[in-house]
Amino acid sequence: MSTSINTNIITTMNDAIQQSILSDKHHKVIQRKEMDLMTIEIRKVERTFYDCQKKFNNELATMWRNHRNLVKNQGMSTTLTNLIEQRLQNITDRCRDIYNYRINYYLRNSYDDLENKKECDKEVQNKARIGFSSSSSSSSSSSLLSFLIIDTIHSLTDKQIQLLNRGPTYVPPCQMYISSSCQSIDDIVKRQYRPLKHQLAVLFSKHNINPALSMAFDQKINDKFQNLFSTPIPTMLQQRALYEKQLIQSIRYTLKEDNLILRRTADHMNIFYLGNRQNFEAKANEYLTKTDAYTVIIAMDGENDNQQQQLQNELNEMIESINFALKVLKSRKAIDDNITSRLLLHATNIKIPSLYFLPDVSKEDEMELLPFIISQHSVTSKIGKYLNRLLRPFADNIMKSTTFRHEADLIKKLNHYASMEHRLNSTTLFCTIKILNFNVLDIHKNMIDTVAYVLQDHPQTTNILKHISINTIKNLLQLFLYNNIFYYNDKIYTFTKGSPNAMPLTDTLSNIYIFEWQKLILKNIKQNELFGR
Repeated sequence: MSTSINTNIITTMNDAIQQSILSDKHHKVIQRKEMDLMTIEIRKVERTFYDCQKKFNNELATMWRNHRNLVKNQGMSTTLTNLIEQRLQNITDRCRDIYNYRINYYLRNSYDDLENKKECDKEVQNKARIGFSSSSSSSSSSSLLSFLIIDTIHSLTDKQIQLLNRGPTYVPPCQMYISSSCQSIDDIVKRQYRPLKHQLAVLFSKHNINPALSMAFDQKINDKFQNLFSTPIPTMLQQRALYEKQLIQSIRYTLKEDNLILRRTADHMNIFYLGNRQNFEAKANEYLTKTDAYTVIIAMDGENDNQQQQLQNELNEMIESINFALKVLKSRKAIDDNITSRLLLHATNIKIPSLYFLPDVSKEDEMELLPFIISQHSVTSKIGKYLNRLLRPFADNIMKSTTFRHEADLIKKLNHYASMEHRLNSTTLFCTIKILNFNVLDIHKNMIDTVAYVLQDHPQTTNILKHISINTIKNLLQLFLYNNIFYYNDKIYTFTKGSPNAMPLTDTLSNIYIFEWQKLILKNIKQNELFGR
């Protein structure tokens, strides 16, 4: 008897659950149908609104024309016209407020449950991937403060994750004071002051500061440095510094033992990425294998002296060829003595830049690698800086009309498009184009030809280019694009397309190249549509 009752109760409960599920399902279907009908009605109302507004504007224009031309029996007093305009403005504002409120209210109520579900799912996914600070009081608050993305199995402790969770911008305090137990604080301060002393000497020499004055400056700065950093730190702060130093050392040891890699993310935000080193390097090698933007010119074999000498000889030949080309341009009066002296290279100051990869985690549940090359002291850095100062004003000028300077500029132009021109409606399409190979768009010859064509196509370049001919710019671009090299995993690469993404000239050249390409898009876009990048 009791078994039968329990069975009936369970059956009733299951039926109730099924009914609830079906009821929710039908309720959602009804909401979607209501939304579809609402969309149709909104389109009708918008069409009617704009038709009436157009008709009203025509009649209003006729009325004002008659009023100004003193047409008999068609004029109005100033007081009456002001009252009508004020009343019309109030009605318009009132209708717009009601219209926006109803749509906003309906959308919020229709999709409130769905949005809550999405937020919950997103929070669960974040908790599965992101490390949390153990000092936080709640999981919800810690998820907002998390700056560590974990993409692998690890053996890091909660304390280690807590430190990493502060992100790449966090600097452990007072590490200089506890950097070496074998040195006194005075010795540490002297050692830390040496780089600053060298930079001051370079600065004084560059600006031709009087020796006596420079020595006085140096002495005052040295005294200030000594006073600031020779003061003992409080005991609690010293204990914290020692603790975080040991914690950092333990993190390094764990990363090495577990074969992990720790990198900041490619979006330059305050976020760490923790992943498996082997998988990371495999992705990097796969990228280099598939890309057609680089090619190997020298394959090194560890610390082989012969190959090291070969590399140095190749580098010296490259420097000599660039200097020779610059001197030829000078002899032809293409560039003056000042520019030549600024661009000439000295072998002792040249370093081969290295390639490294940073993780791009902008896509959900997918990690890609983006290459970065710092070319501050490369063979092309001087020419790159000079050309960028020359071409950037020109590029900014021609792209001004189709460039969104920042988010506020985009909102301003979109608001003008929608509110002033009344071109935003239910059939408007929003399209975004993401260029994945922005820094390596085309081979060098095509890039140079495109830049030269755009320069020739804009007569206003005469003043911007400062008496440098377009042919000279082409020659300098050849020196820049064909001599970019970098080092990665015992191999020397050169670019077959584009140039290092950390150099400002790369962005300038790509923008000029895309400016010519975007003309094809603008030809197919209706007049007065909104376009920008």
